[in-house]
Order: sequence, then C-alpha cells, then structure tokens
Amino acid sequence: MTESHTSVLIVGGGPAGLALSCLLSGYGVDHVLIEAHPAVSRHPKARGVCARSMEIFRRIGLESAVRAAGLPSGQVRFYRGRDLVDPDYVRTGPPQEPGEGPEHTPSPGLICSQDVLEPLLLRRAEELAGSRVRFGARLDSFADDGLGVQAVIEERATGRRYCLRADWLVGCDGAASTVREGAGISMEGPTGLGRYLSVRFEAPLGRVVADRASASYFLTVPGRGGFMAVDNDSHWIYQYPLGADPAADPADHRFLAGLVRTAAGIPDLDVTIHDTMTWRMDAQLADSYHHSRVLLAGDAAHVIPPTGGHGMNTGIGDTDNLAWKLAAVVSGHAAEALLDTYGTERRPVARQVIDISMANAANPSGYRIDDELLLTAAYRSAAVIPAPVADDGHPGALDATGYRPGCRPGERLPHVRLTEGPAHVTSTLDLVGPDFTLVAADDAPQWRPQAEAVRQAGIPLTLRTVRTAAQREAEAGPWARLTGAEHADVALLVRPDGHIAWRGTCPADLSTLPALVRRVRAAS
Repeated sequence: MTESHTSVLIVGGGPAGLALSCLLSGYGVDHVLIEAHPAVSRHPKARGVCARSMEIFRRIGLESAVRAAGLPSGQVRFYRGRDLVDPDYVRTGPPQEPGEGPEHTPSPGLICSQDVLEPLLLRRAEELAGSRVRFGARLDSFADDGLGVQAVIEERATGRRYCLRADWLVGCDGAASTVREGAGISMEGPTGLGRYLSVRFEAPLGRVVADRASASYFLTVPGRGGFMAVDNDSHWIYQYPLGADPAADPADHRFLAGLVRTAAGIPDLDVTIHDTMTWRMDAQLADSYHHSRVLLAGDAAHVIPPTGGHGMNTGIGDTDNLAWKLAAVVSGHAAEALLDTYGTERRPVARQVIDISMANAANPSGYRIDDELLLTAAYRSAAVIPAPVADDGHPGALDATGYRPGCRPGERLPHVRLTEGPAHVTSTLDLVGPDFTLVAADDAPQWRPQAEAVRQAGIPLTLRTVRTAAQREAEAGPWARLTGAEHADVALLVRPDGHIAWRGTCPADLSTLPALVRRVRAAS
C-alpha cells in the first residue's frame, strides 16, 4: 500500500468534521478529512444553528450563505397544539425577540436543517482544502504509537486501500465512533431514553401554518410526536415515537402517510413520503476527549438529547476550541500539553448541555429555544490566566440564566458594534484571529511596545485597538461598552477562538507579556 503523511487526519464529514477542516485551513494546517459516505446527509437531522455557531461560520466566511439558506428569524418559534389546525394552539418564541434589548452578537442564530447546512460546509471545506477532503473513504484501522497515528483507509468505490501517517487523529465520526472505540475511550450516561421514527415527507402545509409558522410543532396528544419545519412550506419532518406503536413499518409509505394526516389533523392531506430514519435518544459523555495522539469532537465525544437543539452546536464549538490548539502545536508554537486543555474546557460544557437537555426532555412544555446559551461558555484551564483576585461572578461552564457580557478571563470576548474601520470589521469579534490578539484602547500607545516585544520573542500576535471616545457625548464609547472601564490602561489578550486568555494593566517590564503568552501556549 502507498503511504503518505499529514499533520491532522479528521475522520467524519458531518458538521463538526467539516467545520474543523475549514478552521484548520484558516490556520494553515495541513490535514485530510475522510468520510465513509459518498455524499452529505439527505436527512435534515439537526436544524438549530445557534448564535455561537453562526459567529464561527462568520469567521470562516459562511455566515451569509447559511443565513440565506435558513428560515426567517420570525419562524424560530415553538408551537404546541393537538394538531396543526388546533384553534387553541400556543406559540412561544425566544426570551428576547430580534432587535429587542441589548445586542449580544452580530450573528444571531437561525433554523437551517442539516441537509442544507452540510453542502454549504462541504463546499467551503473543498474551496479551502481541495482534494484533501475525501468522501467515500473509510477508516479501516489505525494504530497509535505515541508519536503519531498510522491509518489504513479504504476507498469505498474501488476498494483501494492506502496508508496515511498523521501526527494527530480527530474522531468526528458520530455517536458510534470507531475512532473512540479504537482509542479505548468509554462513554458514560443513559441510553434508550426514547426511540423515534423520523419521516421526511412533502405536503402542502405552508398555507395551513401561515398564521402560526414555527420551527417545531409539538403535538399535545400523547403518542403523536411532532413536526419539524424544513422550509415551513412543502418539506417537513414528522417525528413519531416508536413506543406508541412498536410495530410501525418504516417501509409502508401508505401507513406513514396516514400517520402524518392524523397528526396534522387533515384527513385528505396530499402526502409524499421520501425516506425515513430511526433514531434513539441517548445522553452520554466520553470519559476523555484526548488519549495519546487521538482526540474526539462532536457526537463522538458527547451524545446530547435534541430537546433544546444544542447537540450539533456543541460539536461545532468543540472544533473551534480544538482547531487553534492543534495549529499552535503543529506549528511548534505551543507545547503538546495545550491539547490537554481541550477536554478540560469543553467537557464541562457538554456535561451541562446534557443536563439542560435532559431537563427539557422531562418538561417538554416548559422550555424555549435559547439561542445565546453557548455564548455564556467560560473556560477554566491552564490556557487561561485567571484574574489576580478570584472572581466568582460566573456560575459554571455555562450560565443557563442568560448571557451577561463580561471580560473575565475564560469568557468569550463581548460583541460591541463598531462603526469605523474596514467594511468587514463591524464587531469586536471581527478583530480576533488568526493568531493571539491584544485588544487595547486607541489612546493607549503604551501597548504598542508590549505587542512588539511579543512578536520579537517569536510569538505571532496582532494588536487591535478600539475607540475610547464616544461619537456623541451622551453615548458611552466602544471601549467603555466592551470593558466597562473608561480608562485605557487595561488590555485583553484574546485567543484565536475569541475567548479571553488574560486581562490586565500595562506591565512595566517588556518581558512580562511574552511570558504570559508563552504560559498560555505551554498550558502550564
């Protein structure tokens, strides 16, 4: 067999794997992505794309395409009724409507089903990595020798097998991950919380739901399941709980069409069944995200109940955390210990998301779509330098009570709308990456020699400044809105994933800031 080499081998071409490929390309990391299936998913599966995922898509140049393909924001609602024509229905929306209250993100979430999202991600990944993205290629086996991974890959169409040597292997291959199994990493948590038949069908329901258009339609009659909008017009998913009828035959399209008509409350509805998929609700978390030269992301690392729509988004967040760390290690700018912080930071997030989703499943009538939940993620690890005085203002990995902007180390850099500068820089989030970024006030020249000292030490870093003065006297300036401080002596050291690594005042010694950046990269 022929043999070649790559820095990173990604196994799995779903949303997590494709997002990781796009991010690694942005950091200039040589990688190969393989996916056993010949094409992306035809089934809508996950549909909710939260604000944090949209911010990541913004960074990789996909936000506009995803937004154009998604449902209008006014349809991000939950419907509850006996059927789709129930006159006594209840329709709830997000806690805060778009445009209401403070603006926390430049990229609010939306509904974009996975069968529409994945082709966009694949096209972007291929634009950036070309033939290194390989669908129809299956991981046959791999061996981890502590210095790298020797993988045997099979091309499904031809049967040809070849060896690929990778420095790092990332399993993004789903809940039944062969990478996780091969690395000997176990999962903990309950399985079989429910079994469902997902029916993809076509029916002229757009005019039926025109006055109640929603993302999800929960039916209050026990055992009837619910509908998920793909386009809120003719394309739909019906989720049928198999516990209600274990003898249901997924191949009997006449029977399935009858189920859809009954659930919709329209006996003469014209229904065309396209395909079905059975799935099981689990709530599991990997014991570890990292073993030797193998890492896990997405459903390979956590299986999250769909009640809340956080599963795919948690996986995309994993890749954002992992990509810059792999890039730093591969380039030699960071110690391998930095990769240990990946699980330290992301596993508590998944744990809390699972708990929230389980609570939603137990009370399906009492939760809403929380678009901003993942904006609240706060990391605590050796890749974050805590404030000199302990600040317990953040409750944990996530704050389920709501997003409150802050500049504590470990938190995501808050969004503040910018009105000056290049056309593509309209948010403080646009100032970040691809290297570490030092964000300071525009009237704080003392930070320029500090940033130069970091660069002279051989560490890539960009200095970005934010206006201190307001455009109008009555308006707080962007810097004050970002940091809560009028004075310009404070600066923020921001990681490539947009999380704050350090916050502090200007040190007297020019060797201090380079040492701080080295400390984050060394994760020690």
